Amino acid sequence: MPAVDAAGEFETIQKLLRPLAHPDYARGLADDVAVLPSRPGFDLVLTKDAIVEGVHFLPDDPLDTVAQKLLRANLSDLASKGAEPFGYLLACHWSPRCGWPEREAFAEGLATDQAAFGVQLLGGDTVLTPGPASFSATLLGWLPKGEAVSRGGARPGDAVYVTGTIGDGWLGLQAAQGRLSLEPERVEALAERYRRPVPRVVFGRAVRGLVTAMMDVSDGLVGDLGHVARASGAAITLDLELTPRSAAAQAWLESRTDPEAALERLVTGGDDYELVLTVSPRDEAAVKREADRLHLRLTRIGEVQAGAGVSARYLGQALTLSRTGWTHD
Repeated sequence: MPAVDAAGEFETIQKLLRPLAHPDYARGLADDVAVLPSRPGFDLVLTKDAIVEGVHFLPDDPLDTVAQKLLRANLSDLASKGAEPFGYLLACHWSPRCGWPEREAFAEGLATDQAAFGVQLLGGDTVLTPGPASFSATLLGWLPKGEAVSRGGARPGDAVYVTGTIGDGWLGLQAAQGRLSLEPERVEALAERYRRPVPRVVFGRAVRGLVTAMMDVSDGLVGDLGHVARASGAAITLDLELTPRSAAAQAWLESRTDPEAALERLVTGGDDYELVLTVSPRDEAAVKREADRLHLRLTRIGEVQAGAGVSARYLGQALTLSRTGWTHD
């Protein structure tokens, strides 16, 4: 016998989700489909991510931040292609903890990020589950035809750069779980970074024609560099000491007795949602100018060489990493 939706499926759609719907293409969320017109000269880019309570977010995380993390993880994928975000399809699997106030918070989180990133809801589905709660979104974006950036364009001689800071996502999970001994403001900043990462959508579009390869850092910097190296048929060397760190991450690092092992945790932890990119020497200055224009931190962390795989150095010495990053296996 199907579960009864105490909060009301149709009330949820009409009162919370319909105000988020695209005014032209979502058909008022009163139909089974959205209808999109073609856009001559452009490719439609699609990506999909799901987040599950207890795996990607904590059971006591506020649902507005859960909604925002869902959208931002997908937006980060669009950013890595250099795409312009357009809209999304949403699936909500509400658990018993998702009453009306929690659903309102979820919709408020979506509304905030729709305004921030220029996307609108196109449709989807809501169902009940005994738990855990889970949500998925399919994001759609536009790209000038044939201009999608791939993982596979890195070439020997290219420089490797990363935006923002690395390690805050993994540290933020420890902070949200109450497992960090740092000043309260730093713990709060790290937990916020875990719950609400910042996708680099504008920068991704700005450097679309300047980079040779690009992807977002979701499963750990080392693991994601491995994807680039594999797709490109090249080797990548990472200089661990150059990896950019926030003030909070630096404070944590300075409290560790083994800096090499601590750095390894930061570059393999995941959930950073920064962009890692490879750039030919002739375009480095232009890429740096775009980062400066957007007031975005951009750090050179390594180089592409002939060969295969990812290797790491620490202060010039080769280092064997014990892990590469997060997997769902």
